[in-house]
Amino acid sequence: MASTRIEGTRAEVGDVYALAASGGPPDPDVEEVLNYITAMEVGLSRLESLPISVRLLREMHAVLLSGVRGRDRQPGELRTSQNWIGPAGATLENATFVPPPPEELADLLSDLERFAHETGPPPVLVRAGLLHYQFETIHPFLDGNGRLGRLLIVFLLVAAERLPSPLLYLSPYFERHRNDYYACLQNVRERGDIDAWLQFFLRGVQRQSNDAVDRAERLLDLRERYRQQVQAATRSQAVGAVDLTFAFPILTSRVVERELGVSRPTALKFLGQLAGYGILTERATGPRGQRRWVAEEVLDTITADQPA
Repeated sequence: MASTRIEGTRAEVGDVYALAASGGPPDPDVEEVLNYITAMEVGLSRLESLPISVRLLREMHAVLLSGVRGRDRQPGELRTSQNWIGPAGATLENATFVPPPPEELADLLSDLERFAHETGPPPVLVRAGLLHYQFETIHPFLDGNGRLGRLLIVFLLVAAERLPSPLLYLSPYFERHRNDYYACLQNVRERGDIDAWLQFFLRGVQRQSNDAVDRAERLLDLRERYRQQVQAATRSQAVGAVDLTFAFPILTSRVVERELGVSRPTALKFLGQLAGYGILTERATGPRGQRRWVAEEVLDTITADQPA
């Protein structure tokens, strides 16, 4: 089974599904991913009544940093001190990049808001790339700017009605090409090389879009094969559990009970049937002793590494 990191953290996709299925002691990296997902969901719901704005960014920042790395760095508050970017131990004098001073944030963020609300040229994907660059350069918070800057891309595309839901994830591309990502941003700041940054950004959009379509098609084919297999073998409601494996590739009887509204014996029966058909594989118990079943093909399709 491939092991894929999510959204610029050290957490793995499987870790997130495992925690969702069986609970257990919180893992800091997984908690960070769950905060990211919560911030995305809350932010998208807020977009229905609140435009992309400093207020929205502050609200999402507070969610992102709640109880995780950076929670002691003023969640939801714009910075009032100078920050900088550089290797471990770097100081303001030898930093790789020094964002604008805090007294300039109000004007810069006001410009960012206006740009986010423009509807004319350039095209929305170009505006998304420019907006991300602008936000990362302003670096308005003491921590969490990278995570929030990636969310901002999705928020803009959804607000502009170019995405019906958050289906575009650029973080894996940024992570695979981390050095190029930082170099392109820095080259805009130092030399005004905006073309190279936009080419890098749009290439990422293309690759991640193609990857999302490919994975979705493979998952749909897999779901149809599983449904036909179960329907041919039994008249029970186990086919409902098939669909559940695509939302929860790591399952426990508790998840099946909750999601399908069935008793524990029925949930265990469904899990046993799917295991008998080769759709699920029973694995070692979770941290609280729960039996767990894994949809290996589903999880592998979701987490398979992309080509560079």
